Amino acid sequence: MEQDSPWKEILEDLFEPFLAFFFPHIHQDIDWSRGYQFLEQELQQIVIESATGKRIVDKLAKVFLKDGAEKWLLIHIEIQGYEQDEFPERMFVYNYRLFDKFQKEVISLALLTDENPRFRPSEYRRERWGFEVLCRYPLVKVIDARERWEELEASDNPFALVVCSYLKTLEVKGNVHELYSWKKHFLLELYRRGMSRESLLAIYKFIDWIMEVPEELENENMNDQLKLDNQKDQGSQHF
Repeated sequence: MEQDSPWKEILEDLFEPFLAFFFPHIHQDIDWSRGYQFLEQELQQIVIESATGKRIVDKLAKVFLKDGAEKWLLIHIEIQGYEQDEFPERMFVYNYRLFDKFQKEVISLALLTDENPRFRPSEYRRERWGFEVLCRYPLVKVIDARERWEELEASDNPFALVVCSYLKTLEVKGNVHELYSWKKHFLLELYRRGMSRESLLAIYKFIDWIMEVPEELENENMNDQLKLDNQKDQGSQHF
């Protein structure tokens, strides 16, 4: 299973909640009434094919600020369990290539999904003989949200449930029964929160993808639930 696909899709489907959750200072400056647009063709023109395979997700979005200015947000997501030393250079190169080609101000953001708390490549720097290049960018790590668990459970931001499910997947990996138990918990919570159909389907797909359990376990629990439902129906007929 490719770990980049669920992140790419959930970012597309829940772009505004994503920014509100991880980058609230940016979210509050955007005029969401004007919408936003993902610029896939523009991004593909400057993408360098990584020799290490698909381990980084890149999304380029055009947004409008409340003062009317148009800005481009370039979001890099480095995928779970893979630390790339060239990540800061990639951030810098993509940023200046987009500016050079399209003459647009590009704000680069980084989201890291790995489990190493020390891996925080937040800037690219190169200098010699008084010449210096510095590219510093906002960076967040998903695992830092562990300290906000109670806040996540109480949050009305749909992306909080995305983060909760991902953190539990990391925590219980290797224990399929516990993973399945948490998967059921999050799916029930998903329906309980009463969000929009679009958000519900997007998060359902994300949870089902990252919290993958053996098919026989899914079927076994489904059969148990059907038996329980039948027993309830039969019991109600006696009244």
